[in-house]
Amino acid sequence: MRSLFNTAGIIGLGRMGQIVVDRVLAAGHDVVAFDIDENAVATALERGASGAASISDVADQLGDEKRIWLMVPAGDPVDAALDELEPSLASDDIVVDGGNSNFHDSIRRAESTDAAYLDCGTSGGPAGAERGFSLMVGGPEWAYDELTPVFDAVATGPDGHERMGPAGSGHYVKMIHNGVEYALMQAYGEGFELLANGRYDLDLEAVARTWNNGAVIRSWLLELCEEAFREEGNDLDGVADYVAGGSTGTWTVQEALEQEVPVPLIYGALAERFSSRDMRFSRRLANRLRYGFGRHEVKRQDESE
Repeated sequence: MRSLFNTAGIIGLGRMGQIVVDRVLAAGHDVVAFDIDENAVATALERGASGAASISDVADQLGDEKRIWLMVPAGDPVDAALDELEPSLASDDIVVDGGNSNFHDSIRRAESTDAAYLDCGTSGGPAGAERGFSLMVGGPEWAYDELTPVFDAVATGPDGHERMGPAGSGHYVKMIHNGVEYALMQAYGEGFELLANGRYDLDLEAVARTWNNGAVIRSWLLELCEEAFREEGNDLDGVADYVAGGSTGTWTVQEALEQEVPVPLIYGALAERFSSRDMRFSRRLANRLRYGFGRHEVKRQDESE
């Protein structure tokens, strides 16, 4: 029988990576942390982690059983980290990719990496520091089972994570999650735009608060609508009609086309992100909501000109 999870190497100590460090430490596990930003490593040390001088040093400190969580930006940084780790990895080691990687890349990496590779879609944003994340995991069942204690720690608890299936399935589910997120944000934006330009002079913060107490459409995103109106004002004055992002939504639409599944709401929300022909209240609200759940920078009016 394999030993239970004990020490994790965590590579990538941005906002989300530091939360992973904190929650793993709080659950009583040890952490070896690395980031190219020395200040980020220093922060992890202050919180109780051990520091590493490089990616290969993380592997060296973990010894024979390596359990490594990557929280680096999707794309080339993941491949670069794996290239540096590869000489130290064996078939009984485990690597978790907690970023927003394309599921095709995750399948490729799982096939080419000696270690067991778990693609872990991560949702919850910086709010996960207190609540924990929702984790959607793909890859070998034995590796998922062995890391259950750390998934329990990083997620909201046992109900906050699940193995979705083989390699790629975790990031696949997270990709479609993001497509749904696009459509929900667009729906709230359009509804509040009609209220803002409709028959009555309404307090939109009060509307959001009322809806969020017992209404069918209550949600965390609606709580963030209330926050946005409270902090930015009823007309979102100063928030640009510009919504960043779009990669995961694009992947979702591409997959829908390949599978011949109609996704008009997701496609329409993605198209809104790409459109900048006129000023739209709905996009201004979506811009601010991205700050609410992910602490993405709020694009302001003068920045979009």
